Order: sequence, then C-alpha cells, then structure tokens
Amino acid sequence: MPDQPTRLSDAARARLLEIARACVEAAVRHQPAPRLDVAEPELQRGGGAFVTLQNGHRLRGCIGRFEAKEALWRTVADMARAASTEDCRFAGDPITPGEVPQLDIEISVLSPMQKIASPLDIELGVHGIYVVGKRGFGAGTYLPQVATEHHMSKEEFLASCCAHKAGLRADAWRTGEADVFVYTAEVFGEQAD
Repeated sequence: MPDQPTRLSDAARARLLEIARACVEAAVRHQPAPRLDVAEPELQRGGGAFVTLQNGHRLRGCIGRFEAKEALWRTVADMARAASTEDCRFAGDPITPGEVPQLDIEISVLSPMQKIASPLDIELGVHGIYVVGKRGFGAGTYLPQVATEHHMSKEEFLASCCAHKAGLRADAWRTGEADVFVYTAEVFGEQAD
C-alpha cells in the first residue's frame, strides 16, 4: 500500500492555498496567470495534486493530476485554474468573479499510485482509488475523503467510482473488468483541517 506523502509544513500549506486562490481569481476574471515567485524548497519537489472548489457544501470544480511532472506549486497553480474554468460538469454554470470570495479551496497532495490485487483491501478515508477499465477505455478516480464525506462502504465506494466516474459497470472492480489503483493524500484547505 502507498505511504502517506511527506507532510508539508503549515507555512507551505498556507503558501499553496494562497497560490491556488490567486490562480482561481485570475482564471475566473479571464486574466493571465499571476506571476509567482516561489522559493520554498518543499514546494519545488514534484508532486501530483487535486484542487477542489466548493461554495458552501456545493462542489464548484475539482481537477487534478496524478503524475509529478513539475514542481508541486506549479501543479497546484495549474489545477486551481483548471478547476475554476475547465471542469466540464460546470460548463453551463461557471464560477463568477463575484462568487470567488465565497469559495473554499481544498488541496489534496497525492502519493504515487499502486495497483492492488484485492480492491477490498482499501482503507476508507485513507486511500483514494483510481479505476481503469481493462478494455482500454474508462477511467475515474475518487479522492480519499469522498468515501467518508458520503458515508460509503468499501463496496459502494468502488462501485460508484466504476459507474459514475469511469463509465464502467458498477461491478467492474469485482468481476476483474477493471484494475484498481490506490493512493493516499495529504488534504488541507482554507476551512479547519
């Protein structure tokens, strides 16, 4: 099973949230990405991350990247912009500039993924899942916090991800039609962690 990512300092977490908010603000206002001077060494390491935007308890965008292609701060900046303007679930109801002050930003810094042989070995609230159809199509993910926020059992977590995120049959995780990968996340946000 994957290890938890190295925990970020409180200062690094605060800096990533500041970066994400600046990028969301610029994106929603159709402005260029802000020029950022990021010197903190712990934000220079590579890392996958998701940025989730909520207004109250209403999801307004969530996009991420698993692979550590660039510095963590850059991944967070890019995903914040994407979550605010590119999440296709909200194409007909985009975030407005006036809504930005009400948005709560949550960042999930991801560990590398590992394929697991037995999907029921997942730990709810600890493992995120990434489901991939074996026929070359259909993939989707749920962050670790989804299971606990929606009070899901392991079976419900896996079935929902297959059906609603990967576009597969709900039992694809059980029948062997899909591979299941797990990862952990350090999750923090502007509200109390």
